Amino acid sequence: MIQQACLKWIDKYFDTQLFISKNAPKPYYLSATGALYSADCLEILPYVETEVIDTVFADPPFNLGKIYGRNSNDSLNDKEYIEWCYKWLNECIRILKPGGSLFVYNLPKWNIILGSFLIQNGLQFRHWIAVEMNTSLPISGKLYPSHYGLLYFSKGKPNTSKRIRTPIEVCRHCGGETKDYGGHRNAMNPNGVTLKDVWTDIPPVRHSKYKIKDRKANVLSTKILDRVIETSTLPGDIVLDPFGGSGTTFAVCESKQRNWIGIEIDFADQIVSRLESNSIKHHKNSDFVED
Repeated sequence: MIQQACLKWIDKYFDTQLFISKNAPKPYYLSATGALYSADCLEILPYVETEVIDTVFADPPFNLGKIYGRNSNDSLNDKEYIEWCYKWLNECIRILKPGGSLFVYNLPKWNIILGSFLIQNGLQFRHWIAVEMNTSLPISGKLYPSHYGLLYFSKGKPNTSKRIRTPIEVCRHCGGETKDYGGHRNAMNPNGVTLKDVWTDIPPVRHSKYKIKDRKANVLSTKILDRVIETSTLPGDIVLDPFGGSGTTFAVCESKQRNWIGIEIDFADQIVSRLESNSIKHHKNSDFVED
């Protein structure tokens, strides 16, 4: 499934073996800027060369017993799940460039453990980003769970760490501003406020136009990937996503001129179809990215 537009990318990256070992399985799909592998991530990650990736974004299964595809098991016991996460995280640490960034999207329950593991293995903690998601049901005896954790680590001082500004908040009814910023509104940057580590403005992905028809699992908003990619990479950098899911990461990379390597164990066909038809819809995003 190699198109003419892919040939330059193949010559530049795979023939010179800058990123992927010559012994690796062939990509399932190639675009002008990316390569998708249809396999278990633990089969492909060892073939990625050491310290060549600018950013890794990982959104693994949460081990909640959900049905993904026939090759996935989302019902491991806790010990098995953590040990599995340690395996792919070790590979992600290895392949990151010095100064590269690693993002892990998961439940707080797991990210507490995974964050500790990353610190113990030499990565630098930057942020725990709380992504508000009011999609679950109240649990008896517990506070209402309303966010997922997005861990942000770097391999030493980040090579890229751009400032993102979000719009001044306004009332959706009257259009007036909702805060006076302590009386210092006139001193505010006209492009907005610095992005916080609590994201309350991520739209839920409910409409079918954002989803894969045969994949029942949740889909990430493109707005999350917009921020991850803009914060940690520049055009031409390379992003790796070991859990491709519905292809959101790859669509955002394509739109922002980032190179990418993707791995997906069950839904590579559907990702290819969505990428080629340009059918992954992007959520509205009014962030301002400073140069």
